[in-house]
Amino acid sequence: MQFSHDPKLNEIAVKVAANERLDFADGVALYATDDLPALAKLADTMRRRLHGSRTYFNVNRHFNFSNVCYADCKFCGFYRTPRQPGAYTHNVEEALRIAGEAVREGATELHIVGGLNTKLPFAYFTDLLSSLKSAYPQLHLKAFTMVELDHFARFYKMSDEDVIRQLKEAGMDSCPGGGAEIFREPTRSLVCAHKCDADRWLELSAKLHATGTKSNATMLYGHIESAEDRVDHCIRLREQQDKTGGFQCFIPLAFYPPGTKLSHLPGPSGVDSLKTIAVSRLLLDNFAHIKAYWVMLGKQLAQVALHYGANDLDGTITQGGELSESYSVENNHEVKMTKAELIALIEEAGFEAIERDTLYNIRKDEGGGRKDETDNAASSFILHPSSL
Repeated sequence: MQFSHDPKLNEIAVKVAANERLDFADGVALYATDDLPALAKLADTMRRRLHGSRTYFNVNRHFNFSNVCYADCKFCGFYRTPRQPGAYTHNVEEALRIAGEAVREGATELHIVGGLNTKLPFAYFTDLLSSLKSAYPQLHLKAFTMVELDHFARFYKMSDEDVIRQLKEAGMDSCPGGGAEIFREPTRSLVCAHKCDADRWLELSAKLHATGTKSNATMLYGHIESAEDRVDHCIRLREQQDKTGGFQCFIPLAFYPPGTKLSHLPGPSGVDSLKTIAVSRLLLDNFAHIKAYWVMLGKQLAQVALHYGANDLDGTITQGGELSESYSVENNHEVKMTKAELIALIEEAGFEAIERDTLYNIRKDEGGGRKDETDNAASSFILHPSSL
């Protein structure tokens, strides 16, 4: 039986079988195919080559320190101006309260991001990190996107190196992957004109990785971007990963229109989201992990995405501070799952649920199972031969 009724997909399947790197035209062709089962099989082949049936999750908590922001991105329903109703900035005491709750719930990670708030001194951020690290040294602080690092350097008139050094000394352990949005122009400028451009985002990632600090990478899809924009985004990330090897995970983020300046758009369909997961897995041959972010996909579609190349569901994600509906597609807009629920979702989809920490070290089971160990798939991950 022929692999696919799509001739181009058959050609790409030969490359995948030979572990050859796919090019830009291949990426566009993958998005164009209507043979979803064959696309899933291709992505699942690469996923199982790297991880077998293992699917990762962690127990984590999000803390948005402020929603005050000057960037006014068209896709964002989170930001507020300083005088708008609902604008907030949390103090260190509130952060410590939320961190304490997270630790009691078994969290190993606090994910810290917020708006570009020009009313805060740089000391706010170092005090925030140092206070959290002092009170809860067991928490991994995954804090601040490349857009936030760029804002710190420009607004506080500091060098990039000083920003990164001071944040690391205060307690920053790694960085999330937000702010990448979509790299290609003119699309990027149309949706987030006040953010740093793609070259700057990648430059800061390189400087961060040079210090031995890991980060993630994202792509916001399902708004005004084209398939070519998405493929370009992935290839730029792949090229950067060839240079530094500092990205741990890629997270495609499904655009959620309500409450944004692009609310007239429908957002991505389920088919589009599954294609995006699969194409990401196939193009990003030097990324160990592809995440199906259940908050934006929904729990059920995230399960299916595990068969389309994803090997991580993120975590329990209890939201700290005010909750914006634009960050959850669940009917009740609740951004929370229990550990037991996550495990059940993964196992029902036919995979082995593996609890990890932020750096993909495997966590010990409460019942005395496996002890903390390094994720073999991640630790032994070697860049694609064509990138060496």
